[in-house]
Amino acid sequence: MTLLRTPIAQVSSPEQKRLQRSWYWYDWAAASYVVVTAAVLFAPYLTSIANKVACPGQPSDAACENNLDVLGIGIAPGSLVPYVLTVSTVISAVVLVFIGAIVDRSMHPLRYLAGFTYVGATAAAAMVLVGGTNWQLGVILAIIANLGLGAALIVYSAIMIRITPPDDRDYVSARGWAYGYLGGGSLLAATLILLVAHDAFGLDKAGAVRAAFLVAGIWWALFAIIPLRGLRTLAQMDRPVPRDRMGGFRQLRTTFASLQHYPQTKRFLLAYLFYNDGMQTVIASASLYGSKQLKFSDSELVITILLVQFIAFFGALAFARMAAKHGAQRMIYSSLFLWTAVVCLACALPEKNLGLWLLLAAGIGLVLGGSQSLSRSLYSGLIPAGRESEFFSLYQAMERGTSWLGTLVFGLVFQWFRDYRFSIVALVIFFGVGAVLLRGVRVREGIIEAGNTPPKVV
Repeated sequence: MTLLRTPIAQVSSPEQKRLQRSWYWYDWAAASYVVVTAAVLFAPYLTSIANKVACPGQPSDAACENNLDVLGIGIAPGSLVPYVLTVSTVISAVVLVFIGAIVDRSMHPLRYLAGFTYVGATAAAAMVLVGGTNWQLGVILAIIANLGLGAALIVYSAIMIRITPPDDRDYVSARGWAYGYLGGGSLLAATLILLVAHDAFGLDKAGAVRAAFLVAGIWWALFAIIPLRGLRTLAQMDRPVPRDRMGGFRQLRTTFASLQHYPQTKRFLLAYLFYNDGMQTVIASASLYGSKQLKFSDSELVITILLVQFIAFFGALAFARMAAKHGAQRMIYSSLFLWTAVVCLACALPEKNLGLWLLLAAGIGLVLGGSQSLSRSLYSGLIPAGRESEFFSLYQAMERGTSWLGTLVFGLVFQWFRDYRFSIVALVIFFGVGAVLLRGVRVREGIIEAGNTPPKVV
């Protein structure tokens, strides 16, 4: 009979709305690294450096058949970036779950948000130093920046639960993502000017890319000040928590074990592992695929991601409105069919056909915002109260730019076939398996199992 109870609508108070307005700005801040560096410029730039090292006698943008020597292992230069993302996430999977447990036991989560932010932003800005044949520095800085981003987003996502009632979470999560798309798109537009007119700034093409890395890191650090200042009253709203910091490590022993008491949460995480890996690999590898397989220039790639960002801004808000009528689970499920179509069409695209490429990018933007924002808000209801950061650490290990299984498959397929078309079409399996698993999640039951109140529409 418990499962049939009628939920009571819970909406945000004026104070919560004020905190939410500050919270949105973190997406705006962090999107600089996510979009400009991770999604657009880093993969082609580091791959060109790797090609130069492996095949020193040919242009860096030409296909290289030689392997790069990495710790005595031969790696195709074109697989370096996917492997870097994989290693980054393996490290994150170990570290971030510890971070989540510790943050849940802190009265001052903003201190952690600030610390992780400035570690990540510093590493992102330091990518300006990556040049010549020094691909190793790029690998190290990317791992640090991704780890800083992942840790910061654990705290950031957990804060949303503390300041947002259940009925408003789809909207608030979507609005946060929308801020991110708008912020990332704004900086990306400025980056396009820099890349096109780099001579006017006294820079060559590589120098313009490195300058963009520097600006993205500074942007992340500066705009993060807005949420860090605006959320200062958050500690006054927090419930009492244990002061034993090391207890957070001991708590981890029960994190995975406790999932057996929340079977719907576990099922959603498993579904999310697959379909999010597919989405994140498409996002992380789009610039690599467009640059090396379809032969688009850096400027054309920036235009592509710029289009994705601004369409995703409206897509996130539109999906949130539809979720209010049809439920977040149904909308995410529908988006996975569209993702599958996008991957199949990308595999069939001819080289240098910018028109079709931009049309495909518009399709990605339409579903990107909705599937990401609704996944976060849906999961927030499946988390037991008081363990937000701990459970979001599991979620975050698979989140933006930190997918590992998809990037590993993408890199391995290229290693075997030396053709990115095979790599991109291999991602279909992730959306298919994710859709099947998501369909089996009983969301309302899972929300009640976690001790939370379901929204009016699930």
